[in-house]
Amino acid sequence: MFSLLRQCIRVSTACVLITVFGVPMNLMAQAHVVSPRDLQQATVAATQARQQNLEAVTNFLSSAPAEKAMRSAHMQPEQVRQGVASLSDAELAQLAARAQTAQANLAAGTLSDRDLLLIVLGIAALVLIIVAVR
Repeated sequence: MFSLLRQCIRVSTACVLITVFGVPMNLMAQAHVVSPRDLQQATVAATQARQQNLEAVTNFLSSAPAEKAMRSAHMQPEQVRQGVASLSDAELAQLAARAQTAQANLAAGTLSDRDLLLIVLGIAALVLIIVAVR
């Protein structure tokens, strides 16, 4: 009876020691892979990038040639500008890149009125379609 009790205590002690020394301490402490400061910095950076992209697309769509192009296609510029805010970050970044390229080409004079009309209508149609699907 005493030998069975001793053997049970030895096995229990061995299990406890294996558990204590076998499990890494950082798992027991629940260390985070990403620090809260890094998360906050990433969130701030993403917010700033979204704001810059939103401003780029809004400025492009608010320009006189863009508004003229949207009106000629019987689109409401206000509705398109409001729809821009509901785009995802990836969609907004893609449209911002296109808008900045179009503005640079327009300023350089390498873009004709027809090309600008096609770009504006493409962006406006894309915004309206995405908003309608959601």
